[in-house]
Amino acid sequence: MNGFSFIGSSRVIAILIPIIAVYLYKVLGHRRELVLFIGVNIGSGFLNLGLKTLFRRARPTIHQIVQETGFSFPSGHSMAAFTLYGVTAFLLWRHTSHAINRMILIIISIGMIIAIGGSRIYLGVHYPSDVLGGYLASGFWLAVAIWLFQRFGQQKQQIK
Repeated sequence: MNGFSFIGSSRVIAILIPIIAVYLYKVLGHRRELVLFIGVNIGSGFLNLGLKTLFRRARPTIHQIVQETGFSFPSGHSMAAFTLYGVTAFLLWRHTSHAINRMILIIISIGMIIAIGGSRIYLGVHYPSDVLGGYLASGFWLAVAIWLFQRFGQQKQQIK
């Protein structure tokens, strides 16, 4: 569980974002997708800070396996995982035509999101509602961003 929590940490996310961004730009050559990817991840971080400041919920104090500081709600690890793996799955889905590859992509993404959120509960640093709240906040943010991305993309194509 410490491993999954580490994978969802801001240090690892800060390494993964540039790697995926370079892949999107250099390998796939998509600038608009790069803007979505970076914007969604940065926005998720600001949304998490805002919600933590708004709710100011204390962390659990019993059965902690690791120590964490800061407010509990919503889980930053859960929000970051949902945003990173969610937007990555969306963008790769658009470039994957085989059903089996799409299924593998979804299974890996969902598995990572659940494992990272579950690790935070297991380690005793979040309540289940913190993780669920993180998923819901990131899910909403990601849905709005994807909707805007697709709407803007359709308008741009109609202009051409």
